[in-house]
Amino acid sequence: MGTELQMLVWSVILGLAQILAAAVAGMGQRGSAWAASSRDEPAAPLIGVAGRLDRARANFLETFAFFAALVLTVVALGRQDATSALGAQLYFWGRLVYVPVYAAGVPYLRTLVWAVSITGLVLLLVAAL
Repeated sequence: MGTELQMLVWSVILGLAQILAAAVAGMGQRGSAWAASSRDEPAAPLIGVAGRLDRARANFLETFAFFAALVLTVVALGRQDATSALGAQLYFWGRLVYVPVYAAGVPYLRTLVWAVSITGLVLLLVAAL
């Protein structure tokens, strides 16, 4: 399995971990009764670390489909090279670092780390074209 597909698999694991972390943190604020409910009524917004973990999860999901599509395109076209491998690694490691940086509430570093992951997407796009 090439680097691009390895990073795709690790990104799926990261996404699942983010969903779990956000759910546990949210349940910590809203309680298990809310988690088990039908959630017909809007819940109060999550605050603090729970809110940041939930927003980091949402941000991951906004970019993951692009990442998966680009990796699969690069592999299907046989265009794996140093650029695509670097792009996949930048995306994964950027997203991995993003979670604790965002959870800690570090504003400018969070944006820089996000930009690293977006750079990874651009490199994959270049490789696909």
